[in-house]
Amino acid sequence: MASAEGNVAPGLLGHEQIGPELADIVSRLRRAMRRAARAADPALGLSVAQLELLSCMAEHPGVRPSQLARMLRLAPSSVATLLGGLQSGGYVTRTPGGLRRPGGSGGPGGPGGPGGPGGPGADGTGDRRTVSLDLSDQGAAAVSRWHRVNEEIIQAALAALSPRDRAALRDAAPALRDLTSSIDAQAD
Repeated sequence: MASAEGNVAPGLLGHEQIGPELADIVSRLRRAMRRAARAADPALGLSVAQLELLSCMAEHPGVRPSQLARMLRLAPSSVATLLGGLQSGGYVTRTPGGLRRPGGSGGPGGPGGPGGPGGPGADGTGDRRTVSLDLSDQGAAAVSRWHRVNEEIIQAALAALSPRDRAALRDAAPALRDLTSSIDAQAD
């Protein structure tokens, strides 16, 4: 809608003007967070991709590799490669047949819980090719540590800002949460 002077109303142009700037800010913020996290905790030793995969597993215990690939929008071969390294490092446990072990760490009858690996699959079909994935204690600790480091980075950065900037970020948090949901919905 144009004003009497022929200019576009400010409310209509806002999203077009903020889009590129916000995309640039988010990109820079992600890079800054990665660099700061590596500097704050170089001993963690996992890539961001590995940590994001572990975080997704923490949110979805017992997930199958194919589900992880869909959720993270990664090629199944990429997820398999990441999982292989994480399992070798002791961060992930796999339960054959899709049966989840209590706490992800085993149960009666060996791998897969009661009846062993030949039990029914997660979908009740008995498909031995399926596996469910869980975090080991080491994997859960890595996710907690990564989240804690990120929270500490944000807290330190916020402390360096003016009260006005902190208030503006606090007030923007609900809109940023909604923006995140809107972007997530585009991926679904």
